[in-house]
Amino acid sequence: MDKQFISIKQRYGIIGFDPALDYAIHIAVQVAPTDLSVLITGESGVGKESFPKIIHDNSTHKHGQYIAVNCGAIPEGTIDSELFGHEKGSFTGATEARKGYFEVADGGTIFLDEVADLPLSTQVRLLRVLENGEFIKVGSSKPQKTKVRVVAATNVNIADRIAKGKFREDLYYRLNSVPIHIPPLRERKGDIFLLFTKFATDFAFKYQIPPLQLTDEAKEELIHYSWYGNVRQLRNITEQISLIEKERVITKEILANYLVTPTASTLPALMMNEKDTPPQFFERELIYKFLTDLTKEVAELKLLVSELKSNKPRLADGKTVEIIDYQPVEIQEEQEPDIVEEDPQAKLLN
Repeated sequence: MDKQFISIKQRYGIIGFDPALDYAIHIAVQVAPTDLSVLITGESGVGKESFPKIIHDNSTHKHGQYIAVNCGAIPEGTIDSELFGHEKGSFTGATEARKGYFEVADGGTIFLDEVADLPLSTQVRLLRVLENGEFIKVGSSKPQKTKVRVVAATNVNIADRIAKGKFREDLYYRLNSVPIHIPPLRERKGDIFLLFTKFATDFAFKYQIPPLQLTDEAKEELIHYSWYGNVRQLRNITEQISLIEKERVITKEILANYLVTPTASTLPALMMNEKDTPPQFFERELIYKFLTDLTKEVAELKLLVSELKSNKPRLADGKTVEIIDYQPVEIQEEQEPDIVEEDPQAKLLN
């Protein structure tokens, strides 16, 4: 490993010697001097945000602005204005013209995190920037030029989004000129203890406490845990243990209290090995469990309605519901009093 490679890791806080991680850094450095678009993929928490900075700082755009945009955090109604700007009076509340990120970052680099969350209408605008280097502000008809390097990232399978009609295929190929994949932490087992040691040392310095140590059994437990939250989860757990535990030597039993595994559903269709289960399956399992419980409640409701005429309707779990007999109250209509007309002749006699 050459000195430049080591200095890049130190500068951007990248810890580890996993070959897949090193390869990702190598690709970022190699593609940096070009103007090619880059798509960074990897699970949430793997550290994707460091790679656009590596590309920017080693490119011809390094003297321009670097702007990072979380596409998933901007509401759909305002994202076009945020990215491309707007003219005065183009919509309610647009009291003055505003520059968008693509205009501000002209000559620099823009990092589009969670790019798969972009609305389809915004994807069309982004495609135009990548193809022609042009964009149009909201409320304007005049194209503007921009020379900006686009680096995008996502933690979802874009191929699935394309199949569902939620992401443009042509935009995907434009963004994916150079793909960079960041491996999940569970595939970097040789780096896990190294990362833990670094975090434990950092938190010991930050909070002025002795650093944590692990027993051999605890170390094995740490290495073989699946780490669905990746480096971010490891860092958070290390900080929790550093602050909460009085003992500085952490045993396997103490560590196990912090290594919480997502609860898997008992549905057979979703039974998978923990090692091979990606995080999105647990979200799907949660939805399935909710639907299953809802179906059960609907079945009980139907059974209750069908037996309402009986005195003791029976629920699905065997319990009965008492219905108190009642006598309907007969409501009689109020009769108007009879009106007796006076004899006109009698009235005269009086």
